[in-house]
Amino acid sequence: MPQHKMAVVCFSEGKKTIVDSINGIRVYRVATWVNISRQALSLSYFPVLQRAIKEFKPDVIHFHWANPFPAAVLLTMIPKHVVLVVHWHMDIIKQSLIYPLIRPVETALLKRADMIVVTSPQYRDGSIPLQRFKGKIRVVPNAIDEKQFKLLPGDEEHIEAVKVKYNKKKIVFFVGRHIQYKGLPWLIEAEKYIQEDCEVVIAGKGPLTEELKKACQSQRVHFIGKLTDDELRWYHYASSVFAFPSITKNEAFGVALAEAMFCFTPAVTFTIKGSGVNWVNMNGQTGIEVPNRDARAFAAAIDKLLSDSNLASGYAKAAHQRVLDNFTIGHMVEKMERSYKTLMVLLPKSDKYY
Repeated sequence: MPQHKMAVVCFSEGKKTIVDSINGIRVYRVATWVNISRQALSLSYFPVLQRAIKEFKPDVIHFHWANPFPAAVLLTMIPKHVVLVVHWHMDIIKQSLIYPLIRPVETALLKRADMIVVTSPQYRDGSIPLQRFKGKIRVVPNAIDEKQFKLLPGDEEHIEAVKVKYNKKKIVFFVGRHIQYKGLPWLIEAEKYIQEDCEVVIAGKGPLTEELKKACQSQRVHFIGKLTDDELRWYHYASSVFAFPSITKNEAFGVALAEAMFCFTPAVTFTIKGSGVNWVNMNGQTGIEVPNRDARAFAAAIDKLLSDSNLASGYAKAAHQRVLDNFTIGHMVEKMERSYKTLMVLLPKSDKYY
């Protein structure tokens, strides 16, 4: 494993700033004053980030976008000789009304960046703000913690119990937050057209949960709430199809999708232009991709996997191997290390700048 000295500046879940150490890494947790559109804001970020830079004296700052507030703060105080890596997780899409106010910060951040990291080639090529800066971009895919999804002694009994719970019918499984871009209304609509005898199991919760329950009249759709890590693993292995109906680029990659694929569960996804989803799940290789928001096509793809065991088995094996070969923590760390090495020529030869 590579060895670096690291420190982390992040937002706290509470209204108190805390500085502590986790696994030997100093963590500055900035008090969160308010959340707007799931973006934390706090004037405490100014003094805490300034303190962290002064105490830690970084050679490289690795900034995770897309919260424009800490980006604006960082731009006011990052030392000229410090290398800046911007990890571009997603474009700002939903906040279209305030985007004109955000865009100058976004552009300034991208100009200042020495390297921009994206999680898929699709996002690199489809993101409008990034087109001027493609020469700085490196692709480093997201990763799953594969240890969490490897079968453990005793798991088979629990997996069988999940199957029995649903009368040993084939399970179409979804897990994720119940929010707009996850596309759950299209899965619930698609269920009406699924011909195969199956049960649709929806895990997770969110602001749309109650609305979705009211909209769904089918007895074979089951909302089961949040799962523990063990339960999640059991449900993945008990399922025949993973339904991933996300509909916008807010779904930039699909870690939950990769987790299901690792567990030998073939997936059905919508086409999302510019998203990494259709790079994680390869149409006709690891699962099936259908036109965006086409509930009937989504249902037909599910039926195809449920009715053709040979096809589903082939996709399942290919899905597991794709994740194993590309989307595990080891691969992510290796690619990030290679990316960092390209920046070595930019680092100062002396640390006596403070």
